[in-house]
Amino acid sequence: MSEFKNLKYAKTHEWVSKEGDLITVGISDHAQELLGDIVFIELPEIGRVVENNEPMAVIESVKAASDIYAPLSGTIEAVNDALEAEPTIVNSSPYEDGWLFKIRLSADVDDGHLVDYETYQKDYVE
Repeated sequence: MSEFKNLKYAKTHEWVSKEGDLITVGISDHAQELLGDIVFIELPEIGRVVENNEPMAVIESVKAASDIYAPLSGTIEAVNDALEAEPTIVNSSPYEDGWLFKIRLSADVDDGHLVDYETYQKDYVE
């Protein structure tokens, strides 16, 4: 799959897909590999207002628990309810079925801290 190369990435390993003022957020394949088998995901509440880089969700694996940070500021518009019953979807499909939540962006959001796939791989993975 090459769609992940068109996404933007945060240094905290979240990916962002942007459609107008709505973004979909998940974690990178690299992040899910580091975590190992995911056993639980605590997603944010719909309607919650989040600020860039604010911890707002938690993923627990057999190895560790890890915070998920808001890559941009806005309001939580949707969460992936399927992950409640089957959190391992993030392991098997981090860029498609394993998305975590959607944020309706605030006005004047600066996404200059997000990087493209090549920069993410070079600066944060390797």
